[in-house]
Amino acid sequence: MSTDNPHISVLLNEVIENIAPIDGGVYIDGTFGNGGYTKAILDKCNCKVIAFDRDENVLPKVEEFKEKYHERFTFFQDTFSNILKTMQENDIAQVDGLMLDIGISSMQIDNAERGFSFRMDSPLSMTMGKNEFDAEEVLNNFSEEELSDIFYKYGEEPRSRAIAKRIVNVRLNKPFRTSFDLTDLIKAMFGEWQASKIIPRIFQALRIFVNDELGELSKVLNDSYEILKSGGRLVVVDFHSLEDRIVKNFIKENTFSNQSTSRYLPDINKNENNEKIHFKNLLKNVIIPDIKEITDNPRARSAKLRAVQKI
Repeated sequence: MSTDNPHISVLLNEVIENIAPIDGGVYIDGTFGNGGYTKAILDKCNCKVIAFDRDENVLPKVEEFKEKYHERFTFFQDTFSNILKTMQENDIAQVDGLMLDIGISSMQIDNAERGFSFRMDSPLSMTMGKNEFDAEEVLNNFSEEELSDIFYKYGEEPRSRAIAKRIVNVRLNKPFRTSFDLTDLIKAMFGEWQASKIIPRIFQALRIFVNDELGELSKVLNDSYEILKSGGRLVVVDFHSLEDRIVKNFIKENTFSNQSTSRYLPDINKNENNEKIHFKNLLKNVIIPDIKEITDNPRARSAKLRAVQKI
């Protein structure tokens, strides 16, 4: 199902500036989506992009790119946690850059059949690709304790226990099938105003859990040292506190924490835990969208960009 609101790549210019593509370089777009970052890199110089996406709905766009860029563009329908494995299986050498745009795309949100949006009455799926289970199965089969843990851990919802208990009681008589089944329950519990704050957190929690988004992110970050060649760059755009905490902690643990302030002394090649570091930070401060970008694309408002370089 197509959408009239195609996904707009967030912080596009800033991503390209920090990935710094060059002629002859090879870059990985770990979250292809609508191809915004890939297109910008391929149009900037004579390089190659290897793209990954678990979502089969991107395949028509993939075919467009193959026709336009030919051997300069390669695509794998897979999760970004499998990038290193795919490289090893296909004898792909280490690359010059890795881009990751973490989270859900506008194409997924705006497609009612996918069940990501709480504003449309749609089947409770929320799967980004081939998954072990979907949101409907979670809501109807997981225990009260499991549901409470999901809502608290992945949605940071303080009312997680009460919501989980009500879900378990309600599903005895009427299973949860659509997004409005869930939103109506929360509205009945807390009223429209409070529910407007709670519902996004519950949907976020289910989506993250169903797709193992935080596990995926941790895996690809840990693999990034082997994915990149010396001097290769990692650029990550994330959108909420759980993702951002993982990215921020990864960079903190793997970059200089005590660089020498004297030009006559070498940098100390250890982090605060006295472990050998793998990257240097390319940015003094996290990059966020400016007012114009947020006005043009409100979904960019919570985005943060971080970039490091392998040493």
